[in-house]
Amino acid sequence: MTAETRKLHILGIAGTFMGSLALLAREMGFEVSGRDHAIYPPMSDQLAAAGIEVATDMNAPLPADAEIIVGNVMRRDMAVIDQLLGGFFRFRSGPQWLGEEVLANRFVLAVSGTHGKTTTTSMVAHILEAVGMAPGFLIGGVPGGFGVSARLGETPFFVIEADEYDTAFFDKRSKFLHYRPRGLVINNLEFDHADIFPDLAAIERQFSHLLRLVPGQGKVIAPLGEPAIERVLEAGVYSPVERFADRRDAAADWWQEDGEVVCEGQAIGRLPDAIEGEHNRHNALAALALARFAGVPAAQALAALSGFRGVTRRLEIKGEVDGVRVIDDFAHHPTAIEATIATVRGQMRAAGAGRLVAVLDPRSNSMRAGVHADRLAASLAQADRVFVHAPDGLGFDPVGTLADLGDRLAVVESVDVLLEEVVRGLGAGDWVLSMSNGGFGGFPARLVDRLQEPRG
Repeated sequence: MTAETRKLHILGIAGTFMGSLALLAREMGFEVSGRDHAIYPPMSDQLAAAGIEVATDMNAPLPADAEIIVGNVMRRDMAVIDQLLGGFFRFRSGPQWLGEEVLANRFVLAVSGTHGKTTTTSMVAHILEAVGMAPGFLIGGVPGGFGVSARLGETPFFVIEADEYDTAFFDKRSKFLHYRPRGLVINNLEFDHADIFPDLAAIERQFSHLLRLVPGQGKVIAPLGEPAIERVLEAGVYSPVERFADRRDAAADWWQEDGEVVCEGQAIGRLPDAIEGEHNRHNALAALALARFAGVPAAQALAALSGFRGVTRRLEIKGEVDGVRVIDDFAHHPTAIEATIATVRGQMRAAGAGRLVAVLDPRSNSMRAGVHADRLAASLAQADRVFVHAPDGLGFDPVGTLADLGDRLAVVESVDVLLEEVVRGLGAGDWVLSMSNGGFGGFPARLVDRLQEPRG
């Protein structure tokens, strides 16, 4: 591509992946613009800071002098896609562009799985940064200490969150098949993305394809005891496999018990107290193993985790007003919801806090369709009060589905009304846990602002 044509226009730029790709392209010297239906923090802030222009007119003429990068949010029936196909535009999917332009000559360390990808990827990037390896990365959130979700880095190492979601309307393979990792974590594996996959077997097939791309001198890192992962490994793995466990297990290369970490039979130290919850200790073991594959000694990697500052929208404290704490989290699958609530419960016991008020926005396609409805009540059972946002188009009846929660449950259609309903019953010592994988109308930040106003 010549200097005159180093322009990219990104369709669907507001998503965490595509927005992060835009940051990388800008750092590489491309002139970057894009469009999306809506944009919200933290991606809006990052793109603005990078000087990347974002439009919301989806049907405006496409720039003739730019390559068009197509995000997977774009559908074939959109007018802008018909414009793209009807013209003489150069275009690629985001994952294809990333694989060919950024990752082709990098030592790729990938983190995959249904849950914990963002946190685990952030931990790996933090460890490598702490020991002076200056990695590049692309992460579905903003890790503390970096301030951005993506950067090129200064060494061949590149850490990436490897998503199994599909690539584009014209490429239905999982995005991670464009990444060619040398080190790969499969953190866990459950059914999700019901809008893309008919069943868990279809997801397992994509992971089997991914294993075929890891070289013989690479490394696959996976937990013990997960049936879906065992099936994927049994279908064919062509690289050494390193195993970890969330309990003492002689078959594991890594395990932890009450935060004490053992690597190949040797105790190497304790996980930092700030890494709270069983799910985050699970993530930390995976991160330690992947960092060791990249060349960081186990004890040094563990020591580096002491400076890990978390990730935006992962148990992120948005504010505390008159003794009421507001927490924002990305949880959007029953397994993650239950684990997040359990972690917050533990924090509240230690702090002597009052009630846990859970606020759920069932925004993911699978959740909206009701795929996980039968597990939802159990995942919310440990909350003292539960508010569910139920906008038009929800594919299940939250009142009936969550009837087991009894009078703890409130179902509200409007975010504005929800805000007032939540505020009305709060008292000092209560913690509000907001869970959504979307913008949620800015609910957590708006709640903090509303708590600062006089209450009538």
